[in-house]
Amino acid sequence: MQASEPLSATELNLHLPRVDLARVRGSAHVVRRTSKVIERSPANAIAVYLTLRGDAWFECADRTYALRPGNVLVCDTDQPFARGFKYGLEELVIKADREALPDIPQLGRRPVIASFRDNGAVDRYARALAAITSRAARTEQSLPADEGTVLDLIAVLAGGRAVAPATAHRAAARSYIEEHLTNPGLGAADVAAAIGISERQLSRIFAADGTSIPRHILSRRLHLACTLLSAGQATPGTVADIAARCGFTSVTYFSHVFRQHFGHRATEVRRSAQERPSP
Repeated sequence: MQASEPLSATELNLHLPRVDLARVRGSAHVVRRTSKVIERSPANAIAVYLTLRGDAWFECADRTYALRPGNVLVCDTDQPFARGFKYGLEELVIKADREALPDIPQLGRRPVIASFRDNGAVDRYARALAAITSRAARTEQSLPADEGTVLDLIAVLAGGRAVAPATAHRAAARSYIEEHLTNPGLGAADVAAAIGISERQLSRIFAADGTSIPRHILSRRLHLACTLLSAGQATPGTVADIAARCGFTSVTYFSHVFRQHFGHRATEVRRSAQERPSP
C-alpha cells in the first residue's frame, strides 16, 4: 500500500493460521491500493475494518463511502481502493485468507458496510466480530480469538443472504457462547433457543464441524481461564476463584481438564505468572 503522507502509527497484531487481527492507531493519512500494487503484491484476502475513532472515507469503483465510529467495512483486498483519515484513526482490522472463505460470493468492487453499534439483523454479527477482535487485540488479558468463529462472522457479513444457513447458525451460536461463556449453566439448549433453531439441528451443525456444543464451550472456557491465570497480579484471586469466574463449578474438574488440554497444571501457570517481575 502507498500512503500520500508519512504515517505515525501504533499497531498491535495477532496472527492466527488463516486470520490476522490488529488494533491500529494512527495519524491523518491516505492509503491507496492501486491496480499496479495489487498486480505486484496480490493479497488474496478479505479485509474487515471496524472504525473505533475518527471519521474516514473509502473509495472504490469511482464511489466514495463515508465511515464513522461504529461502522464496519468488508472488502476484497485485490480490488483497487483508497482509504483516508483526515484527523487520525483508531480501528480494528481483520484480514482473512480468501481460501478460508470458499463459500461466499466474490465481493467484487463494492464493499459491504454495516454497523456494530446498531441492532439490525446483520449488525449483531458485526457487534460480535468487534467484541471478539477487541478482546483479542489488546495488551493485557487478551482472550485468544477462536478462528472458526471469526471466519464464520466474516462469511455472514460478506455473503449476506447468499451464505449457507448452517454457517449463519454456527456464527450466531458461537457468538452467543462467547458472550455468555462465564455462565456456569450455559448449555446446548440455551444456545439453540437464543438463535431460534432446535437443539438437534444445532448439534448436527457442530458435529459437521467435528465438535459439539459442550466441547466448544469447554475449550473456550479453558482458554479464558489460561488468559486470566497468566495475567499474574492483574487478575486477583486463587485458581479456584478464576475457575469459578470462567464458569466452572468444580475446581477439581477444572484442574483435571486444564492439565489434559494444556499439558501442565493451572497452579503452575498461576505461580509462574505471579513470580514474573512487573513491567
